[in-house]
Amino acid sequence: MKIKKIFALIAVILLVALYGSTVVFALSDSPNATYLFKASIFCTVIIPVILYSYVLVYRIFGHKKQDSPSNSEEASSKK
Repeated sequence: MKIKKIFALIAVILLVALYGSTVVFALSDSPNATYLFKASIFCTVIIPVILYSYVLVYRIFGHKKQDSPSNSEEASSKK
């Protein structure tokens, strides 16, 4: 359970950094600021979508219940 909290904290820090960089690039007067701003907006949208899709796929395919020996013995004795 602790690893989930660590990953959640990392994700929050990453998103805050992305939002902050977006603001900095928007207010910057550098020649490359336009490209950096577009890349920052892209990452701000895509990274949470990818993280959500990983969580969704893990929920669907990650939890495979294995029969405990007591459950399988009970099922075979009922036949």
